[in-house]
Amino acid sequence: MIRQFMASDEARVAEIWLKAGVDEYTYLPQFQALDGVKAQRVFHEIITQRCNIWLEVSDLCINGFIALQGSYIDRLYIDPEFQRQGIGTVLLEFAKEKHSTGLELCTHQQNRRACNFYEKHGFKAVRYGISPPPESVPDVEYHWRP
Repeated sequence: MIRQFMASDEARVAEIWLKAGVDEYTYLPQFQALDGVKAQRVFHEIITQRCNIWLEVSDLCINGFIALQGSYIDRLYIDPEFQRQGIGTVLLEFAKEKHSTGLELCTHQQNRRACNFYEKHGFKAVRYGISPPPESVPDVEYHWRP
C-alpha cells in the first residue's frame, strides 16, 4: 500500500535513507560518515521541507519511500532488507501515475543498480555531468516520457 508521509514517520524513513545509502554509496565518504542523528537532522531540515514524500507500507512496516519535487524524483530508497521485491517498481509506477506527462531524476553514474533500474523502467539518459558539492562525483540525468 502507498500512503503519504506523516511527521510521525520521520525517524523510520530517515533510517531507511541512511541504511540504503550506506549500503550503496561505498564511493561517497561523506555519506559513509553519516550517523543516525545527522541523517535525521538532514532528512528533517532538507528533504521533508522541499519534497512530497510517499511511502510503501505493508503489515504496518514502512519498507521504502519516494520523495518528489513536482515531477522530479529527488529520492527513491528501499530498506535493504526489502530490496528486490518490487517495492521500487510500485513506488515508481505510482510516481508515473501522478506525473503522467513525465518524470526526471539524477543519480550517480557509479550507482549501476539505480541506473539499470531506471533504464529498465523506460528512463533515458539525457545528460552526464558532475553532482553538486559536497559529492562532486559523475552523475547522469534521466527523463521518462510516456
